[in-house]
Amino acid sequence: MFGKLSVLCAAAVSLVGPASAVTVGPVGDLVVSNKVIAPDGIPRSSVLAGGTFPGPVISGKKVGSRDLRNAPMIDLKPQGDRFTLNVTNSLTDPTMLRATTIHWHGIFQNGTNIADGPAMVTQCPIIPDDYFVYDFNVYDQAGTFWYHSHYSTQYCDGLRGAFVIYDDDDPYQDLYDIDDESTIITLADWYREVAPEKPAQPLTTLINGLGRTLNGTTSELAVINVESDKTYRFRLIGLSCDAPYNFTIHNHKMTIVETDGEYTAPIVVDSLWVYAGQRYSVIVHANQPVNNYWIRADPLSTRGPSGFDGGRNSAIFRYVGANTTEEPKTNGISARPLNEDNLHALVHPEPPGCPEPGGADMVIPIRQRYHEDTKLFDINNVTYTSPSVPVLLQILNGTYDAEDLMPKGSVYKLKPNSSIELQFHGLSRGGPHAFYVVKNAHSPSFNWANPVIRDTVTTGFDNNLTVIRFFTDNSGPWFLHCHTDWHIDLGLAIVFAEDPEGMQAHQKPIPPPFFELCPKFNKSNPDLELGSQKESVLVKSGKNETYRVGVKNQTPMSHRIPATL
Repeated sequence: MFGKLSVLCAAAVSLVGPASAVTVGPVGDLVVSNKVIAPDGIPRSSVLAGGTFPGPVISGKKVGSRDLRNAPMIDLKPQGDRFTLNVTNSLTDPTMLRATTIHWHGIFQNGTNIADGPAMVTQCPIIPDDYFVYDFNVYDQAGTFWYHSHYSTQYCDGLRGAFVIYDDDDPYQDLYDIDDESTIITLADWYREVAPEKPAQPLTTLINGLGRTLNGTTSELAVINVESDKTYRFRLIGLSCDAPYNFTIHNHKMTIVETDGEYTAPIVVDSLWVYAGQRYSVIVHANQPVNNYWIRADPLSTRGPSGFDGGRNSAIFRYVGANTTEEPKTNGISARPLNEDNLHALVHPEPPGCPEPGGADMVIPIRQRYHEDTKLFDINNVTYTSPSVPVLLQILNGTYDAEDLMPKGSVYKLKPNSSIELQFHGLSRGGPHAFYVVKNAHSPSFNWANPVIRDTVTTGFDNNLTVIRFFTDNSGPWFLHCHTDWHIDLGLAIVFAEDPEGMQAHQKPIPPPFFELCPKFNKSNPDLELGSQKESVLVKSGKNETYRVGVKNQTPMSHRIPATL
């Protein structure tokens, strides 16, 4: 298996990209700060990267491609940009989390596990008035990604944005005219209450950072401007904490060519579901009469207020020459919705292992349950709690066996250069391995010939089975979790310790500031008073009455559990 596979007002604002054309990268600064914004007309304090929602677009370029299969770290020569992103924590609002981390969703971090971002899996959080430089190469990855806080539920308060790696060798580049910041479309849920209050349901759908609420606001809507007879590659990014969206552009067909940073065989649809963390590239030909057309992103009704009254869950697809003060009057009924069984990988189509259920080197059932009495989840009978020391540091200190790694019962050890099959329900995952979806949740069939490759998958209802395959060629601890962000705090996660014995040799040299993050956080954790967050505790270490600083989780507050996960 090749190394890349490692699983209501009349006016509207015209946007160029989801962050008003602000771009960063591959080298740059991201300042994380609090700011009062009103993307749906209702002001609230938020946690933002670069002072905008979504945050600035991070972009770079892939150059060339090659097979990275089984290549030791010393042999991996960069094929794309090296990203050096200095994240400074300027958070001050005590009603929200004030430490932070950032995860670059979909980037494999091959050899740079320390830059992955999940708090207490690969690093301790960055405290206020401090910074950390995330330094990593993308090698031969290209496509549509995103970034977000990976510290408890912080990204629900606003720290999320688009991350795009452009490809000079894009096999579809002759099929479209325009692919830039103006063709990024982000879909996000927005809450009235701050995340530590555990809001029950998002109030607003934001498309490129703008939207309208139930019962009321007359705030501006995002506008996607197009020229007649031009063809566009739109990059759809599911930035939500919870809600999945049914996405359509009235009267326009979409040709899917990418899922989660992986090229697909082209497939024409007129609607598709975008779940939290998922991304699609779709090619759209602006071949309709000059007019304004509705873009719709309708949430699953159990995850957010559905419907389009007053322009909710909507944006405007506007042709040059159309009336700029008038909202669309179009109606749309989907006749060609995406059937995920019809998604197929463009290259390297065969999954690792034997083409039969259970035909991998290692097969892991993932069984999840929700407990009404405790309001917690478990996976395989264990509720995930953050360890007192990041798993990465435990491995660097010489702890390799799953039974010795914290959190107890939530760490699964994977052998190197092996095919892995996961069989699971009710869980979405993202991480350092794109994976083959050999059976999606809503299909009775297995596809061993050319399944889609992606890094985030929906697993439907409790009686659905999803089966994925990937190959272990990326040493380190990696987080498998539900991408309904609230559910991580409720214990719906595990950690894979992939080839821990080989991790240190696989890593690039680790800079000294990485080792300073935990002592600083343990000394000055700003979030002790927020009920669902970690608190420092003193633990006796023997008769000499010396102490070490540990961390424990308080019981998370109750949160609404939707019908699907």
